[in-house]
Amino acid sequence: MTVYLLLGLTLGFAASVQPGPFIAYLIAQTLSGGWRRTLPAAAAPLLSDGPIAVLALVVLTHIPPAFVHWLRVLGGGFLLFLAYGAARSWRRLDPAAPQVAPAERSFVRAATVNFLNPGTYIGWSLVLGPLVLKGWHEAPARGVAMVASFYGTMIATNAAVILLFGLARGLGPRVNRALIGASAVGLAGLGFYQLWLGFRPG
Repeated sequence: MTVYLLLGLTLGFAASVQPGPFIAYLIAQTLSGGWRRTLPAAAAPLLSDGPIAVLALVVLTHIPPAFVHWLRVLGGGFLLFLAYGAARSWRRLDPAAPQVAPAERSFVRAATVNFLNPGTYIGWSLVLGPLVLKGWHEAPARGVAMVASFYGTMIATNAAVILLFGLARGLGPRVNRALIGASAVGLAGLGFYQLWLGFRPG
């Protein structure tokens, strides 16, 4: 159980601090409208990810087990690719970059941004889905624990980013850079773990 809680925590943290459309939206909303109006949007993935997760899990349960191994290998490679991108972002982060044009302050708008983010589909198909199914087959509570840990950590980290940029605008970019660096290490570790699961026999 602990392993799946830690996997969910690490993946949720890494997903939240990676540069992308959703985090850029949250930061832009915080900078333009304040943290109080933006904070509810931290939970938007709960609305947007549901259909994606169900679709990914249905597909994954109807494919041969051997194919799941190759999905884990692809997922490991994808995580290492994200780790490389995060490491580059950590080295080259421009403090002005997150300040994109403001959008409407809306929970639904935030969910729409996340729903249209390709990373959500890739993450559930190649990384999160296979791990959740593996935990579920071992014991349903493990799969549930991983999903709960993933979204709990993601929402908490989203909220922390919003508060950091809302309450400490000058400190925000430096803290965000540190979080991106930490996510690069976590993603690399998870990438190698996925590759190990994919290549090991059985």
